[in-house]
Amino acid sequence: MVDFAKLKQMRGNKSLEALTAELNKFNSNQGESKKDDRFWYPNVDKAGNGYAVIRFLPAPGSEDVPFIRMFNHGFKGPTGSWYIENSLTTIGKTDPVGEYNTMLWNSGLDSDKEIARKQKRKLTFISNIYVVTDQLNPENEGKVFLFKYGKKVFDKLNEAMNPQFADEDAMNPFDLWTGANFKLKIRNVEGYRNYDKSEFAAAGPLLDDDAELERIWKSEYSLQEFLAPSNFKSYDELKAKLYKVLGLDEGGKAAPATARASAAKVMEDSDEDLPWKEEAAAPKFKAKDAPAQKFDEDEDDESLAFFNKLVNN
Repeated sequence: MVDFAKLKQMRGNKSLEALTAELNKFNSNQGESKKDDRFWYPNVDKAGNGYAVIRFLPAPGSEDVPFIRMFNHGFKGPTGSWYIENSLTTIGKTDPVGEYNTMLWNSGLDSDKEIARKQKRKLTFISNIYVVTDQLNPENEGKVFLFKYGKKVFDKLNEAMNPQFADEDAMNPFDLWTGANFKLKIRNVEGYRNYDKSEFAAAGPLLDDDAELERIWKSEYSLQEFLAPSNFKSYDELKAKLYKVLGLDEGGKAAPATARASAAKVMEDSDEDLPWKEEAAAPKFKAKDAPAQKFDEDEDDESLAFFNKLVNN
């Protein structure tokens, strides 16, 4: 505790210097997102190309499925602000963005449908992986990480488990013994990361030492914790933020300075990988000659059918 006499002694330049140092420290941390060191992120060279070898791991000991799916929205509204949030549909709840998109879809205007498409939810997956080779960050090799990936990579997993041709054998890519290493090949295609060249190596054990395999398995991180309700904002909080980003009033109507025709700018992520809905008080636009219908948020997500089949079996 500082008494008054001590406070007087601390006056002047010394006190200012100490305060300035703390202020600079605080300012330097502003805008920095907290990095989760459990996650592995593939890096690329100056040309935008990258290569790594990873192994998808089985479900953690207390869980049943080796991956989870997450839905999120990322777009820039006509106000210039961004909406980047986890979607409540991830945990089976109604999300205000979906409600607003449905309203736009049923307005009868092509411009509204285009906005709804750009505001649609984005699908990502999270799995535990073992890093076999990381050319740009070799210190990651031999370690267990979480890996967030999108539909293109998930399709590779789906194809391995459900081969299309008679000369191909089905494989569980998450198996420590009969799975296979995944060669992640990243290319720069028109300014975005592309994973189309990625492929699985020949099937076989990750390692020949069962004791080491057990250690790796026990080093995995929980996946289900990402689905905890605490990781999602409430419906009311999301709705308030959505309306603010879109420049809407409490009744869901556009403010005079906000043009509804100004299409939202979608947040572009590499290969749709990174990296993140019916009764709301939104305006009730209805098509004159067409019955109302729910906006299909997953019109491009064929992998959802496979995910639902796997989880529900």
